Amino acid sequence: MNCRFCNNKVVNDFADLGFSPPSNSFLGKEQLNQSETFYPLKVQVCNSCFLVQVDEYAKHDEIFDKDYIYFSSYSSSWLEHARNYTDMMIKRFNFNHESNVFEIASNDGYLLQYFKEKNINVLGIEPTSNTADVAISKGIETLVRFFGKKLALELQKNNRYADLILGNNVLAHVPDINDFVSGLPLVLKKEGIITFEFPHLMELMLNNQFDTIYHEHFSYLSLFSVQIIFKKHNLKIFDVDQIKTHGGSLRIYATHSNNSEHSISSNVSILLNEELKFGLNSIKKYNTFQKFTELVKDNFLSFLLKAKRDDKKVIGYGAAAKGVTLLNFCGVRKDLIQFIVDKSPHKIDKYIPGVHIPVLSEKEISNYKPDYIVILPWNIKDEIIQQLKYVRDWNCKFVVAIPKIKIL
Repeated sequence: MNCRFCNNKVVNDFADLGFSPPSNSFLGKEQLNQSETFYPLKVQVCNSCFLVQVDEYAKHDEIFDKDYIYFSSYSSSWLEHARNYTDMMIKRFNFNHESNVFEIASNDGYLLQYFKEKNINVLGIEPTSNTADVAISKGIETLVRFFGKKLALELQKNNRYADLILGNNVLAHVPDINDFVSGLPLVLKKEGIITFEFPHLMELMLNNQFDTIYHEHFSYLSLFSVQIIFKKHNLKIFDVDQIKTHGGSLRIYATHSNNSEHSISSNVSILLNEELKFGLNSIKKYNTFQKFTELVKDNFLSFLLKAKRDDKKVIGYGAAAKGVTLLNFCGVRKDLIQFIVDKSPHKIDKYIPGVHIPVLSEKEISNYKPDYIVILPWNIKDEIIQQLKYVRDWNCKFVVAIPKIKIL
């Protein structure tokens, strides 16, 4: 495998999570007796630019197909995050009705709807047609396309340029990161701003968040690696925020390298120094991660096996991609977790890829009265615990496995 950024031969292992189907390839009942495609879930790190990455075993256009099952608007905390971001950006950079905002991977319009409410011109770019259709129904212009240099040149030809280009949790999803980033300066106005949010590799390592590794995530990013990538494509990162989403993420602010309007904040050098002190420029640091994934696996299985011996009823909550990785890596099936509850109607009555645990509606919780609920999307555990507080009536307890097993 060659590095997807610098083409250096990648020879260092970071994490080997065995084999797993794509995280959003949920099954209907009629598919349970059919064969599934499993791909290696093996992560490596480049010993030159230190980009952590998965090879493209599962093809990009097969993962993000017309039946993509993830809709951003089903998380109230994520919607609040999107609204707060919109208000902050308008206040900080004075966007108005003459501004153009492009969002890459705009999903169902969960974020652009808030810019549109402020009478700001918006354009969504979203490759999954079913989520794009929801955005279009909200009056949000959306191109059902992958973003890259080709699309950027088409937009440029049509004289469409952005004052703000944003992308939340998309930079890690692109297999050809050079093609993707090279398209950004082509459609960014001279004084334009770019923001991207992505889970922070350092947080992933600090908190054993290996369940954020799945085939949709081709890269696992640090400020150190992203700065190298952006610099190659004549973009400079002038500020960075550390935010709480997805267990600890970064929001970078970038612009054209020759844009002198924005001086580089001390936040950039401070965080870079933290990353280097942590060891993100040392292969030795990456080689220690595998043992922590295996420790989480052992402890999670020990909890589930003890619960089974004690005749306790265990279910899961949140049929998230994180859960697909965790359950497949640990080999957990419905003898240990009887079913999983989810809010999204697009997942209810489906089955978790690989392990075939059924996904049911929330009403089944009161009918079943479990002893434990394993929260799979641990990053929104507070929201879920508040939503399900009624289960305390029968002394049900919540459980998270990441960063270590904990009963709440």
